[in-house]
Amino acid sequence: MEVSSDHLRTLAAVVEHGTFDRAASALHLTPSAVSQRIKALEESSGRVLVRRSKPIQATPAGAVLVRLARQVALLEAEAAAELEEDGGGGGFLTSVALIVNADSLATWVLPALATVPGSVFDIVLDDQEHTIGRLRDGTAMAAIGSDRDPVQGCTVTALGAMRYRPLASPAFVERWCAAGWDACAAAKAPMLVYDRKDALQDRYLARLAPGARPPRQYVPASTEFVGAAMLGLGWGMIPDLQAQPMLADGRLVVLDEDGAADVPLYWQQWSLQSAPLSAVAAAIANAAARVLRPV
Repeated sequence: MEVSSDHLRTLAAVVEHGTFDRAASALHLTPSAVSQRIKALEESSGRVLVRRSKPIQATPAGAVLVRLARQVALLEAEAAAELEEDGGGGGFLTSVALIVNADSLATWVLPALATVPGSVFDIVLDDQEHTIGRLRDGTAMAAIGSDRDPVQGCTVTALGAMRYRPLASPAFVERWCAAGWDACAAAKAPMLVYDRKDALQDRYLARLAPGARPPRQYVPASTEFVGAAMLGLGWGMIPDLQAQPMLADGRLVVLDEDGAADVPLYWQQWSLQSAPLSAVAAAIANAAARVLRPV
């Protein structure tokens, strides 16, 4: 199958922007031209590549070509940067799309990325257990997640583990578990949850108080999640990397010294020889070796 790079670029834009009109605006084309390119690509591949939904989504076959489109774009950007260097130019930056879990982004990932020259980053937040689909559909070139099995076309490297412990504020303890943190208290006390994908608290609760269904406070932001715990809105599983200052000055306390949970993290990236992607991978690996626990 022969594929035009312009058609691939158009497919990626349609999936990224969600409509033909927005993709057309981003590509400086008419919506009709975008539609014709998608039709031509579907005829060439013999498959339906996008679902005409709102927003438009790639079919499984379309996801394969979206991933190809982004790989081609990465290699083109790398070549352009090298040509600029050879010609004495400067300032060309390669865009690298990453999926990162919120707690890693809030603690150690940004300082790592700051050490990588020549790149800008398109970072999408997702739970550490739900990054794999993003690699499959071409949304990301690399991801930090907890799945050790490589996605087809990707390599995987163990980074280390983030340790989480059940924490709460002293005021919360006084109100909900002054007599001690046990199954009875955990069944009644409000529980902080990041979002509907977050299962850390439920896994801890299943060991301490099987079947318990305490009230839930949903706080879908890493820094604000910790803030909610300090305000006494609930207890939650919080990484040591975030909690250390609050534990040191007493704004948070550990509810259960035996309740620690280590969440392993892995780096998955496209199996593609790319200098920018390799530089990012090295920076992530170096930072992880300093701050994460061994897997």
